[in-house]
Amino acid sequence: MSVNRQWCVAARPVGKPKPSDFLYKESSIPKIGPDEVLLETLYLGIAPVMRMYMMNLPIGGEAPLAIGDVIHGRGVARILESNHPEYKSGEIVQGQLGWQTHKVSKMTERERFLKVKHHELSYAHSVRILSMTGLTAYTSFKDQGRPKSGDIVVVSGAAGGVGHIVVQMAKILGCYVIGIAGGPEKCAIVKNLGADEMIDYKNEDVPERIAQLCPNGMDIYYDNVGGEILSACLNNLAYNARIILCGSISEYTREEKFGLTNYAMLRRANATMHGYFVYNYIDQFDACNAQLADWITSKKMTPLIDELIGFEKMPEALIGVYDGTNIGTRCVKVKLDD
Repeated sequence: MSVNRQWCVAARPVGKPKPSDFLYKESSIPKIGPDEVLLETLYLGIAPVMRMYMMNLPIGGEAPLAIGDVIHGRGVARILESNHPEYKSGEIVQGQLGWQTHKVSKMTERERFLKVKHHELSYAHSVRILSMTGLTAYTSFKDQGRPKSGDIVVVSGAAGGVGHIVVQMAKILGCYVIGIAGGPEKCAIVKNLGADEMIDYKNEDVPERIAQLCPNGMDIYYDNVGGEILSACLNNLAYNARIILCGSISEYTREEKFGLTNYAMLRRANATMHGYFVYNYIDQFDACNAQLADWITSKKMTPLIDELIGFEKMPEALIGVYDGTNIGTRCVKVKLDD
């Protein structure tokens, strides 16, 4: 209890993150003051955007990070002590904890803390599925994709945190789903979750396979990767198609950004392409979690939790996301005896 363990920015990542980009520190845990709480981290989520935080890019409205600062990251925590009128000791919350085992907080709006309500499920769910990852998948696909039964839906990054939720949502809503993932193992896992067809981008010609599987075009393309796969999908749109721009992990480590040359295909298909930012949908958080929790408990949805054990695994966990080692939503269990 006397030590707060932290992972901090040692260097700005160039290309994929590497071990030397991370600095381990220990510090004492300060006493809480008026309107503050002491949080003990249970789980921390891992997402590609964390590399951008380390690079000090203006992403998601988070505060800039100097070399030596604690890396930004959302997680689930237990309130150990509270002087805050709206929070009690013992409550479980999720929010911006940073890569550390303890945090003293005034529970500000910027930290976006929310009380965890679905205690019937593992708190590993609350760090990703019943948090920003699930909110992203649910609201973007529902509101921007406007899915209808019978729609042809293509999902890139289909074995990733957001992608595997979208695949299952699409099946629940009666769509025909084509997933794109890297390698036979990931493709088999997503097929087992309900995808009708899979494209292995590491071993198949993606544009050729998309054209074969979507002879009349796709109604919805859910984009988690950007780059060449987005371009291939633009060439295979059905009339009134919808493209959802959720992520672009293929772009993050490029020295030269990929430039779309065929975006005009949107005009011919009367199609739309929407950008998405999760915090624009925070007002739907409770309703989204209620629906996702219901699908999970009724076994209509099977979340894939890629869990690493131990706070020391934080750098490895993020590096692995950029190496494609995760299947589903990646998190780290920090509190081992919980």
